Amino acid sequence: MVAVLIRDGVLPMELGLVHQLLGTARSATTGDLLYDVRTCAPRPGRIRTDADFPVYAAHGLDVVAAADTVIVPASHESDESLGPGSLPPELVSALSPREGRRVASICTGAFVLAAAGLLDGRRATTHWLSSDRFARTFPAVRVDADVLYVDEGEVLTSAGEAAGIDLCLHLIRSEHGAAVAAEVARRTVVPPHREGGQAQYIRRPLAEPRLTSTAGARAWALAHLADPLALADLAAVESMSVRTFSRRFREETGLTPMRWLTQRRVERARELLESTDHTVDRIAAEAGFGTGASLRQHFAAGVGVSPGVYRATFRGARAE
Repeated sequence: MVAVLIRDGVLPMELGLVHQLLGTARSATTGDLLYDVRTCAPRPGRIRTDADFPVYAAHGLDVVAAADTVIVPASHESDESLGPGSLPPELVSALSPREGRRVASICTGAFVLAAAGLLDGRRATTHWLSSDRFARTFPAVRVDADVLYVDEGEVLTSAGEAAGIDLCLHLIRSEHGAAVAAEVARRTVVPPHREGGQAQYIRRPLAEPRLTSTAGARAWALAHLADPLALADLAAVESMSVRTFSRRFREETGLTPMRWLTQRRVERARELLESTDHTVDRIAAEAGFGTGASLRQHFAAGVGVSPGVYRATFRGARAE
């Protein structure tokens, strides 16, 4: 069960995206819904939003305390007024960690997790506009203001509203695999995978109208992942110099071209490990890593486990 803990001033988009993403995730084999998502509040009933309409929370802190996953969206009305020890004891108790449980925040919902003491000694993020205040208020937290989300195991934090989408997809991916997360992303028409370490914001997020985007090169690369692609190959697709292409690519994605390409190849390897019985060497070739050793190296760096362990987790196959 997933409890979405909302408070007066909640951002409707953040509440809605949890229901849209986790609430629609289905098993690839049975089609059954994978999450029971429930909207909760410190006291059930009518909750103000930061828009001109309220929402109704049918559940209280008892459901929060019982949930396997708790997600706390932002409330700009109160978050930045919170400090260490400022939460009611019953709310701290409902958020308390236990084995197998994950507690996550979206945007300035991180203030709630920090006020409950869940982030002490941990790395965490929040919206970049609030990061300085967050760091001053909670000096025991290692604040990283530049990333989309941070996964510290039982506690996760994410940046502004859109980063909540990335966090929810990350939760689905880590529990049910890349294929399920990709299907949810396709249905919602959002990118299936942005690494948590990607930059929160890009100083010039949109290409100037007179300039050519690198989107064509990205689409071409996805269609040729198995090929040995060089930076010059990608630049040539857009008829740009390598230097111009690299600069434009980073402006548009927040990543270098080769780091982006490696992430896409790891994602392709994950899909193949989940959906096929191919050997690691064959998956390495189809994903563009060339050799099994290269795949193992990049996969462990990107996912945190070996390809064999990943396959065993999601398919019940023997770890290689």
